[in-house]
Amino acid sequence: MSLALYASHEHQSRGRRYPEPSPGLRGEYQRDRDRIVHSTSFRRLEYKTQVFVNHSGDLYRTRLTHSLEVAQIGRTIARILSLHEDLVETIALAHDLGHAPFGHAGQDALDVCLKDHGGFEHNLQALRVVDELEERYASFRGLNLTFESREGILKHCSLAHAAALGAVGRRFLEGGQPSLEAQVANLADEIAYHCHDADDGLRSGLITLQQLREVMLFREPYEEVVRLYANLPERRVIHEVVRRMVNRQIVDLTEASAARLQRVNPLGSEEVRQQAEPLIGFSPSMVKQNHELKQFLRVALYGHYQIRRTAAKVGRLIGALFDAFLADPYLLPPQALLDLQEREDSAGVTGRAQAVGDYIAGMTDRYAILEYKRVLDPSI
Repeated sequence: MSLALYASHEHQSRGRRYPEPSPGLRGEYQRDRDRIVHSTSFRRLEYKTQVFVNHSGDLYRTRLTHSLEVAQIGRTIARILSLHEDLVETIALAHDLGHAPFGHAGQDALDVCLKDHGGFEHNLQALRVVDELEERYASFRGLNLTFESREGILKHCSLAHAAALGAVGRRFLEGGQPSLEAQVANLADEIAYHCHDADDGLRSGLITLQQLREVMLFREPYEEVVRLYANLPERRVIHEVVRRMVNRQIVDLTEASAARLQRVNPLGSEEVRQQAEPLIGFSPSMVKQNHELKQFLRVALYGHYQIRRTAAKVGRLIGALFDAFLADPYLLPPQALLDLQEREDSAGVTGRAQAVGDYIAGMTDRYAILEYKRVLDPSI
C-alpha cells in the first residue's frame, strides 16, 4: 500500500489504551476492523433502522447495509487519494455502532429520557461501545482500538462530554481536525445516506420521481439516463440514476480534496490535525447540490406523516421501557441488572439511568418491540 505523506501511517499511531503485542501478519488498523466485524454490536446493525423500521420490508437499507456501503465508498476515495484504506473502512464500519433501535427517532427518544443524566449522543455511544460495552477479551473491556479509529468514530461530541474524554475529545475543545481518513469516512457517510435514503424513499412510494426531479443532484443524472436508455423500466432507471449520483459525488470530492491537499501540502498527519478547516470536502457547487437534496429529504421523506407516525410510536415505546426499567431494575435480565447495580454504586441515580440507556440503545428494532410486549403487555 503506497501512502501519501499526510496519510495515517501505522508506525506513527498514537497507540491503544491498553498496550498489546503487534498483530503480526495484520496491520494495526486491520486488527481494528476485524474486531469491529466480529463484535456483537456490529451484528445487531442488521436489525436496526436506517429510515424504515426493520419489519417494513426486506429490501430497505438497515444500519448494517448502510455501514457496508459507507465502507465501500470510503475505500474508493481513500485509494484515489493515497490514504489508509483499512483505517477508513474501520471507521466506516464502526460509525453507527452507537445508534439506538429505530434510527434517529430512537436516538431522540433516548435523549429525552436521559436529559437529566447527560443526554444521548449516538457518536459518543459508539465510542462507549468500542471502549467499554463490548466484552470479548480477557485483558480489557471494549475492543481496545487504536487512537485513530476511536478519533474517527467520534464524529460529533458536545463540549460537556469532550472534556471527560481525554486526548480523543481534545479537538472539540481546542479546535483542529481529525485524520484525513476520518474526514473521508464522514463524507462517505453523507454520500451513502443521502443517495440511498432517496432510493429507499422512492421504493416506499413516500416520495416520487416527479418530486425528486426538482432536485439538481437527481435531475441531471436522471435526464442523462432517460436520454441514453429510452425504454428502460423505471426500477432500473432509478438504480442507474442513484449509481451516477454516488459517482458524481465521489469524483467531485476526490478532485476538490486533491486540489486542497496540493495547495496546503501538509507534511504529515499531525499537520492535518492542526488545520482550521477540513481538507477533505466537496466543491462549492456540490456542497450546494448536497444541501438541496438534504433539505428535500428532510421535508419530503423524514417529515412524511407516515415516518412521523412511526417516530411517535417509537418515542412512546422507548419512553415506556426506560421508565419501567428505571423504576424497577429487577425487570432487567440478570447481566443487565448486574451492570446497572455497578453503575448505580459508582454514580448513583445517573449511573442507574445511563445503564438503562445502554441496555435500550443496544437493542435491535425487533428486540425492543419484543421487550415492550414482555414487560408491558399483560396478555403475554
